[in-house]
Amino acid sequence: MRKVLLAILLVSILFIVLAYWSFSSTDKEFKKTIVVNQENLDEVDFRDLDSIVVRASDLYQADEIKKLMQGQQYRDAWKAEIKVPIVFLDSLFGGVEIVKEGGGKQTHSLKLRSQDGILYTIRSINKDPEALIPDVARDLNLQNIVVDGISAQHPYGALLAAKLAEAIDIIHTHPKVIFVPDQKALGSFNEKFGNRLFLLEYETEGEINWTSLEKIKKLLDTKDLQQLKQTGANVSVDKRLLIRNRLFDLIIGDWDRHAKQWGWALQERGDSLVAIPIASDRDNAFFDADGIIPSIMTNKNIVPEVRPFEDDIDYMDALVYPFDRYFLIDTPLSIYEEEAHYIQSKLTDSAIKETTSAWPKNIADLDAEHILEKVRSRRDQLLSYASEFKAIVDKKGPLTEPLKGSEEEKLDEGLVSCFECHPPK
Repeated sequence: MRKVLLAILLVSILFIVLAYWSFSSTDKEFKKTIVVNQENLDEVDFRDLDSIVVRASDLYQADEIKKLMQGQQYRDAWKAEIKVPIVFLDSLFGGVEIVKEGGGKQTHSLKLRSQDGILYTIRSINKDPEALIPDVARDLNLQNIVVDGISAQHPYGALLAAKLAEAIDIIHTHPKVIFVPDQKALGSFNEKFGNRLFLLEYETEGEINWTSLEKIKKLLDTKDLQQLKQTGANVSVDKRLLIRNRLFDLIIGDWDRHAKQWGWALQERGDSLVAIPIASDRDNAFFDADGIIPSIMTNKNIVPEVRPFEDDIDYMDALVYPFDRYFLIDTPLSIYEEEAHYIQSKLTDSAIKETTSAWPKNIADLDAEHILEKVRSRRDQLLSYASEFKAIVDKKGPLTEPLKGSEEEKLDEGLVSCFECHPPK
């Protein structure tokens, strides 16, 4: 009898140990990753986690009628769950300080400085189109159409664009998706920036060189570069690399490339300085404006500046900015052609296919095939695009006034309010 009781006791102890071990293991796993939504965000202690599974937004779900009228666009990507790291500013890169708030009409951003002086930025993935809603849309109760227009932007397009840029030796800002919870380090910015998804990337200005380039004196924005040129400093722009960048913009359908979207690495070459372009803010790469209403709005005779990402470019004129006329006027056609050939030689079918690794598998399964098919089509036509782009720059001619830091300008609100436009003047 005693042996039976002992056996029962041992089995009970073993059961308790196994149960505790199982519970403890589950708890530890929970402290690494959790699935969150807007309803349970306030209940989570994010300090106990290193990553979460989250959606970019639930705002863009639609029935079949809405999809017909306003397009399918990237709705599935916006509502897809992805796993991302959780970031606290007091531990990011050993601790970062907030330098200032930035952002455009839709995007919230914070500029950050690490302890070694490198500047970074976090830019909101989900957009806030409130500032874009015109009074006429409010009067007609059409705010939904304005908000819904964001679904034409791919929430993770910047990641794919960066991977494609690497294939043709173009500098990019190394964007990464992160989740920033409410935290003490955000201070007064908690309400706007806490518990949101962001792209974390390098800033395209600053005293510290984060690029792989050597002999970089500093990184500066377009406005500062222009001022430097106007002082009579011996500084020039690497036109070949700028053309490569601009042809790449055509391939990925990024129509939003005004002057404020560029930074420059100022490189010492002998007794002179050469500014090497660094593209930033790829929110509008692969811009997919299908559906009856977006198709009407993006017609070249209505809102020409907003070009949808299709197999080919239907209206090149709208893609040539004052920025291009300022920096690329009188550049020989041969350089355009050489850079087009270079891109085609590097951006092979296999190289394009490999770029899907930039995305989580579920996102790649949703969108990679049809996006990269258009990339291949545009790559194949790049030589003719290069010639056409060059001809338009020359036709529009040099600027008669200094280039501004940004060509932001308000279009007819009733036509373009659902998109963040920066049209050429």
